Amino acid sequence: MGKFKGGLYIVAALSVTACANITSREEAGAAARASLPETPKAWAAAQRAVGDVEVGWVAAFNDPVLTKLVHEAQAGNRNLQAAAANVDRARALARQAGAALKPNVNLVTGASESGVLDPGVSNAQYTAGVQLNWELDVWGRIRSGRQAASASAEAAEADYLFTQYSIAAAVARSYFIAIEAGLQEGVAQETVDALQETARIVNVQYENGLASSQDLALTKSDLATAQDTLTATAGARRDAIRALEVLLGRYPGAELELRAGLPKAPPPPPAGVPAEILERRPDLIAAERNVAASFNSLDAAKAAKLPAISLTSNIGGASGSLSNLLDPANVAWTVAGNLVAPLFDGGARDAQVQISSAEQKQAVAAYGQAALEAFGEVESSLDQGVVLDQRISSLSEAASEAREAYRVARLRYDEGETDLIDVLTIQQRVFAAERNLVSIERQRLEQRVNLNLALGGDWE
Repeated sequence: MGKFKGGLYIVAALSVTACANITSREEAGAAARASLPETPKAWAAAQRAVGDVEVGWVAAFNDPVLTKLVHEAQAGNRNLQAAAANVDRARALARQAGAALKPNVNLVTGASESGVLDPGVSNAQYTAGVQLNWELDVWGRIRSGRQAASASAEAAEADYLFTQYSIAAAVARSYFIAIEAGLQEGVAQETVDALQETARIVNVQYENGLASSQDLALTKSDLATAQDTLTATAGARRDAIRALEVLLGRYPGAELELRAGLPKAPPPPPAGVPAEILERRPDLIAAERNVAASFNSLDAAKAAKLPAISLTSNIGGASGSLSNLLDPANVAWTVAGNLVAPLFDGGARDAQVQISSAEQKQAVAAYGQAALEAFGEVESSLDQGVVLDQRISSLSEAASEAREAYRVARLRYDEGETDLIDVLTIQQRVFAAERNLVSIERQRLEQRVNLNLALGGDWE
């Protein structure tokens, strides 16, 4: 009767194997996308239909120095090295989670000696054997855990890839900022040089009674301000170079040599359609894989509430002499099956189901938020591209007109038709326009980088 009941337990367990609830990749992906609003067929900020996203955006800047620095950062950046180690860890955890699907085999050996003090007789006992333990994954608990760990490993791989993309973009942005800082330092030096010459002329005129003390004081004040700006911009250039060196994995000694001017901005990259970035952006792929991991973790938590069935087998020998240890007469074997059904655990398994369910909702919400932010990044970057092109046109005209106004003002001042303060005011407008133009040119380059990153375009 006991054998019959035991058989019933096993048959009942095996009969529901098909009911093991293991979430597929397609199911997890569908659940993640269900959290998104309706996705339009085209970007709202795009001025026209655009083609598939291109790769190799770093090469589009046609700057060998930038390309070399990006490659150097991929090899030397410490954050990227940490991300790579995290991928190795996640893969090992996935292998560890799946190991329980296979039997656990151990070699067991032992030796003991016992006896009595009087008359001093002792007996030795030696044992050796092989022990096998195997849990039958009837409900899919182990398989769900393995799939959860595999999905987490895939998320880590996608995060590593996005870290590569992000570091390439960060290097490009820092490179452009450092070059801009050098250009701004050049403008500041030109300002100082011009004001030093103006101060020299005014000082000569003052000594000859042709200029007032007010004119002399104004030129000295403007010169001191310009010298302060030069000091600040030189410091900003060194800081920008140090930031770039840190990204490269170099010591931040502000010793990196850069080109003298900003590269020409490449044309805007093709932007594809909104739905494509869900499959292309590595960070969104990672978020979707985290959703899959959370679904399978919930499946594993639910399966843990069901009975566990395991097989145990032992074969080995026991003897008082090592030479007879493996004699067939001393070798014995056992095979046993066990069913362990949870009865009371203080609510621990129910709590784990609730925890996994909350983590699943959290992962789905995080995916939806990440996707919305990605859409926002692309839309903002596309719109900023249009804005920056218009601003560059306006600022170029402003700089050109300011230079012409300064030329006319100098002529009028030389003829005695205007005051020095008017000339200095217009001169400051010229330098301000040049600074603004340099800054906006750098922003346009940065917009190209940001758009490529937002679209999930590969840098190589």
